[in-house]
Amino acid sequence: MMKALANLLFEARILKEIPRSGFHFLGSGRESVAEHSFLTTFVGYVLSQIEPAADPLKIVQMCLIHDLSEARTGDLNYVQKKYVASDEAKAVAELTASVPFGPAMGRLFDAFRDGETLEARLAHDADQLALILELKALCDTGYHGPETWLPHVVARLQTDAGKDLAEEILKTASDEWWFEEKGNGPAGDAT
Repeated sequence: MMKALANLLFEARILKEIPRSGFHFLGSGRESVAEHSFLTTFVGYVLSQIEPAADPLKIVQMCLIHDLSEARTGDLNYVQKKYVASDEAKAVAELTASVPFGPAMGRLFDAFRDGETLEARLAHDADQLALILELKALCDTGYHGPETWLPHVVARLQTDAGKDLAEEILKTASDEWWFEEKGNGPAGDAT
């Protein structure tokens, strides 16, 4: 069993090396699948605290594994998906087949993909909000292009909590958190 777990962990680790392919079309920004998964998971945790009816553990677990199949399939962007189909369910089934909790991971992945539960919809929104955060940060640093993507990503949000959070993200400068700290303004002492 430990060998299977070690292999699963190495497979998850490879997500650090797989770039998110959509940024190539944008012409700016970069992010690995693992970086995206971390931010998605953190956003999912935040959403779970906003929505008291949801199970926080399920949301975080779905967010954590939502792109795990990309260790085998790679990250296909929207253009590529018009021409190539990946069997994410098969990839998840095969990469979890040797671990005792593989079926539980498969159920989480299926629930995320099906989007029928509150937790799955919140996890989906966390995935979109992670992209919104990246696009907004690019806009705030002077890149052109992300602003045309933002309305399309925002339109994919499914929950009121996700929509409300997106609205606030879009109104907030990405570096405001830093400048709000006493003395950290552009002319202040940043040490």
